[in-house]
Amino acid sequence: MPDLYTSYYSPTTLVEALALKADLRGHARIVAGGTDLLLEIERGVRKGPDGNGLALIDLTRVPGLAEISEGDGRIHLGPLVTHNQAAASSLIVHSAFPLARACWEVGAPQIRNRATVAGNVITASPANDSIVPLLALGADVTLTSAESGERSLPLADFMTGFRQVDMADDEILTGISLRALTEHQRGSFLKLGLRRAQAISVVSVAGALTFADRSQTVVTSARIALGAVTPVVTRAAESETFLAGKPLTDETIAGAARLAVKAASPIDDIRATGEYRRAMVEALTARLLHQLRDGREREGWPQRPVTLWGGTGGKWPVGARGEGRGASEASRKPQAAIVNGESVELPGQMTLLDSLRAAGYAGVKEGCAEGECGACTVFLDGMAVMACLIPAERAAGSEIVTVEGVSDGAQLHPIQSALAQSGGVQCGYCTPGFVMSGVKLLEESPHPSRDEATQALTGNLCRCTGYRKILDALVAAGQENA
Repeated sequence: MPDLYTSYYSPTTLVEALALKADLRGHARIVAGGTDLLLEIERGVRKGPDGNGLALIDLTRVPGLAEISEGDGRIHLGPLVTHNQAAASSLIVHSAFPLARACWEVGAPQIRNRATVAGNVITASPANDSIVPLLALGADVTLTSAESGERSLPLADFMTGFRQVDMADDEILTGISLRALTEHQRGSFLKLGLRRAQAISVVSVAGALTFADRSQTVVTSARIALGAVTPVVTRAAESETFLAGKPLTDETIAGAARLAVKAASPIDDIRATGEYRRAMVEALTARLLHQLRDGREREGWPQRPVTLWGGTGGKWPVGARGEGRGASEASRKPQAAIVNGESVELPGQMTLLDSLRAAGYAGVKEGCAEGECGACTVFLDGMAVMACLIPAERAAGSEIVTVEGVSDGAQLHPIQSALAQSGGVQCGYCTPGFVMSGVKLLEESPHPSRDEATQALTGNLCRCTGYRKILDALVAAGQENA
């Protein structure tokens, strides 16, 4: 198997990470979640300036980078804040709801436990969900270089083109800030995808409206952002101007929705035609404005989103690291990890999925190798993740649980027993992933509702048949715990 990357570095301070980036520059990429980056490297989309492989600089061992805070009327996100953290944050849900809603729409729980808001911004795809509300909420980004120091710029200026950003080879994105909604403001996010979960946006719309008073009838100003309909996420400027000073009547909403289409220049692609996207821009903008007028923007929002991160709080342990972080020869050394309670030497320069399977953990299945099916779900330091999207070296000094480790000797885990009793085991190939998601669900919700079970399994794909018996098993396992 060819090496996926040339070398791997795991700094424990931001100063160390900045020094590495200054030294390696375009020959290295920063890893926060890596859910986009590893796929891009494997597909040949991301290469070094010489056309060869890339080194990885993983920030997840650096303390203090996964914090969410508030100050001066703005909310601040560290570069390691994940989508699940944002969706579960009471501060963001209360004061930046469009971002919380968008982060909840990203991928599935296992993806959201790794994927970061900063990574979404740097990838700069117009279909990336969290960029749209960030633009609507007036976000700024902060970039830091060992040589040039720190600079901040508006998100709109940071995105310079399709998947292109204003970031030097020696810079690291070290922070994002956005406006907190006030008591006279309301906002939300809507997304149209081709399925209920794990869907790339066909069209997305985020809006933040400022009202004249608490009656929230007359709009004084508006910010509306559109995703997946231009090369970069864009603002619907004519629609915003039209709304200012008007009450949100049905006629006003219809007019603003029609004007939003003028900001869109969608293309035909595999997900939709340009004509369909233009129609959906109008429909989603109108729906969003109706929700904001009627106070229905939070309908369907879960009281406690299912995260599958157990008792970790969604933050990765920091400070520890494995051996061999220098030249590529050093990074070829096996990395010690604790797998199912035992110290194991895992091969590197590949995904954690390939590394675990090479080490004999056959229960970790490869279904898609793209983070789509969940068959490779494992627990990394207590959180459910997709092993196919994680560098193997990240396991150094960490604890991993695979499906082989969830039972207590011959005593099956309640999830395993319930799957067998309900007939939810079918062909069995995807079953390890379902088991892992179910086990972690019971940790955070010992008696899950059917809706919570459905949320937990949005990252797991069954190719045999339906999900009814699998969902039955998760609910039944919780009842057994009662």
